[in-house]
Amino acid sequence: MIPLRAPEEAQRPTAVALGSFDGLHAGHRRVIAAVAGSDGPGQRGHGMEPGGELVPTVVSFWPHPREVLFGDTRLRLDMPSEKLELLEPLGIRQLVLVPFTPKLAALSPEAFVTEVLVGQLQAGLVAVGENFRFGAGRSGDTALLQELGARHGLEVQVLPTLRDGEGRLSSSRIRRALAAGDLAAAEALLQRPYRFGGRVVRGRGLGRELGWPTANLQVDGRKLLPLEGVYAAWARVNGGEPLAAVMNLGPQPTVDPTAPSALEVHLLGQQLELEGSELSVQPVALLRRQQKFGSLEALCAQIAADAQRAGELLAARSPEAGSLPMLASAAGTAGDIQPAG
Repeated sequence: MIPLRAPEEAQRPTAVALGSFDGLHAGHRRVIAAVAGSDGPGQRGHGMEPGGELVPTVVSFWPHPREVLFGDTRLRLDMPSEKLELLEPLGIRQLVLVPFTPKLAALSPEAFVTEVLVGQLQAGLVAVGENFRFGAGRSGDTALLQELGARHGLEVQVLPTLRDGEGRLSSSRIRRALAAGDLAAAEALLQRPYRFGGRVVRGRGLGRELGWPTANLQVDGRKLLPLEGVYAAWARVNGGEPLAAVMNLGPQPTVDPTAPSALEVHLLGQQLELEGSELSVQPVALLRRQQKFGSLEALCAQIAADAQRAGELLAARSPEAGSLPMLASAAGTAGDIQPAG
């Protein structure tokens, strides 16, 4: 896997794709291809050091500038560790995260180019999208970046925004699809299934008592999760083979209405001790929304129906087949699965 580096640790000189690239949709990949594609200068970076060739590099800010400047919470489609795996097949050799601080935010556009791109990264090529802004108060645009680049012998490539029949390709569209539970729409924009994961932690054991043990998944709080509800899903334990599962995301209104939201996964037809394991989840279809049941018996009956339906949906397709279009029943309401056991 490619390395994650701070600017001072970066392998230099660099060919830099500069941007957030959250989701790595086709528009992002077009910018990245300018420094890592077969016809781009960055391709020479695969041979790198002897001739001082440019190292294909993605450079992003962390945390997101809006978090520092405005206090906005910015949940991520891809955490940095996930992005490493996605960038490597694109020909990128390293991911560099520039710490976004008030001091960095105050740099003029010229100072940013001089100190960060030329000074720290020794960039010979920079590729950005046409909407890229930089410098204090977002005062620098792509025209200024090209002007400043010319002064410093830095080639700047500006890539146009990609559009489809619905408009501009953007991370915001992916976020809206996930917020609506429309996994198929999100996957079409991402051109890959949406996944998330974390460590399995100890739950209260009530699910096991009800006969439906679940893994209680602790996901990084900065990761964007889809609409709350019950999903058919594929799960991978410690990077292993995909296993059929049913997943509940959200509160447990029947068992404990005051408890915080949780992410619980029940593996279909499996009896595994999962506490402490790393579990990756790929939701396939939103089965239903949540509803408070009148009794534990009614809840258990619904869980059994969920498990059966998830098993049927997953048996008819492979993990590579991707997500299903929105199911008609998902527009209604339904219950929670049990707390983790």
